Amino acid sequence: MNPNWRSFLAAADAAFSDDSPLIDSFGDAAGELQAAARQTVVVPLTHLAVIEAVGEEVKPFLHNQLTSDVNHLQEGQAQHAAWCSAKGRMQASFLLWRADGGYRMALAADLLEATEKRLRMFILRAKVKLAARDDLVLLGLAGAQAGEALADAGLITPATALEIAVDGDCVTLRLDGERFIVAAPVAAAPDLWQKLTVKARPAGTPAWRWLDVRAALPLVTLATKEEFVPQMADFEKIGGVSFHKGCYPGQEIVARAQYLGKVKRHLYRLASAAPLQAGDDLFSPDNPDQSSGKVMSAAPAPNGGFAALAVVQSNFAAHLHIGSHQGPPVEAVAVHPA
Repeated sequence: MNPNWRSFLAAADAAFSDDSPLIDSFGDAAGELQAAARQTVVVPLTHLAVIEAVGEEVKPFLHNQLTSDVNHLQEGQAQHAAWCSAKGRMQASFLLWRADGGYRMALAADLLEATEKRLRMFILRAKVKLAARDDLVLLGLAGAQAGEALADAGLITPATALEIAVDGDCVTLRLDGERFIVAAPVAAAPDLWQKLTVKARPAGTPAWRWLDVRAALPLVTLATKEEFVPQMADFEKIGGVSFHKGCYPGQEIVARAQYLGKVKRHLYRLASAAPLQAGDDLFSPDNPDQSSGKVMSAAPAPNGGFAALAVVQSNFAAHLHIGSHQGPPVEAVAVHPA
């Protein structure tokens, strides 16, 4: 995380989690969650980071590494993508878009260093350069007045999901119905923050994570690295996997799982009175020998308790417990019912 941006946010009352980049709140965690559910919020997306890929051969390089179709990604559009291991397990998930003649990939910040380092190993002699963009700031904006807040800040509002608008050095991406991500240079971020907070309430990382749960947007983090093939996280249902492109790491396994119908685990929303966090194992008394699921992301819920996204073995979803067969119970509902 850029130290200048961290200092600015701290001066704006952001309370950070120890030495991590995560923001607990701007002084009222419960009120911020309520605002995320009912009003308009702006959230520094410090739990995400950006890798930039440029070079003459960057398009074929990414197309041959990622699960989605990079060759057909148009200017002004973004798409979801994953990078898998040779066993077809997701090492990272990305929001990918074109910029400045190359590509930018937003991913979990705790995977940045390892992902960038390992991707470099596959460049070999290709004319491709990778770099972490710690000079870029990501801001999340959500709520009914999000479009007005963008306009007040002099930014164009993209019309449809995964559409991008470019205003000078700033890129605005419409994530879904009323959610946007703005990528801006660190130098421009403080002024942009001041303009956006006229209509949008500042909120911490938990508010955005809850919005991700509500939108069923899966994010691979260090706690869930290499745990799932993409279909387990319903990643193909948000356009994150192409089954019509050539090879990429793990492609044979991902394709086989798709066409043989062997994926028995899928994405579920969880509700729990007990705390949940990414990486928590879920157990069912109907499946005594092993775990029946794993939490991908979690956050406190505005109306109390906790909400999460989890990959769950569908035939054991009716009776789940956190951490052990005797742990606190959770309610699980399939994001995309069969």
